[in-house]
Amino acid sequence: MYHTLDEFLSHWAFESADTQRLMDALTDAALSQPMYPGGRTLGRLAWHVVQTIPEMMNKTGLQVGGVGEHDDVPPTAADIAHGYASASASLVDQIRTHWTDLILTTTDDLYGFTWTKSMTLAALVSHQIHHRGQMTVLMRQAGLRVPGIYGPAKEEWEDMGMEPPLV
Repeated sequence: MYHTLDEFLSHWAFESADTQRLMDALTDAALSQPMYPGGRTLGRLAWHVVQTIPEMMNKTGLQVGGVGEHDDVPPTAADIAHGYASASASLVDQIRTHWTDLILTTTDDLYGFTWTKSMTLAALVSHQIHHRGQMTVLMRQAGLRVPGIYGPAKEEWEDMGMEPPLV
């Protein structure tokens, strides 16, 4: 959890940049890639990541804009990527404008639990990371080049003229 807003904002800058790179790598054709027959598609999953930013954080009293909690999945990958950028920027603006470090220990009721705002911020980042992992698998299944997260992806090793390490 976070003790200062600067801790969160620094971590968010790092994590949201990786998520944005993933969103930017989506293609319109790949959006229909399902998790399993009848399950969420890659497009729906990516949009869920986007929608969760305002949905979760507005429960803390912020007014994060960008996309609506019940908006339909956009028809294009570019719209999803733009939605993520907009919601992420709005979150940062809202935190910088309305919160101080002291607010991090105050609580809100979220999803049947009482969380400090610090816990909510940690949950938002963890939620994004969790779904980002799912997205990379679906992207591979759809034949997309996946950008490296926390290190080079297979194609990035090859671009550097190196063999990917065996794991």
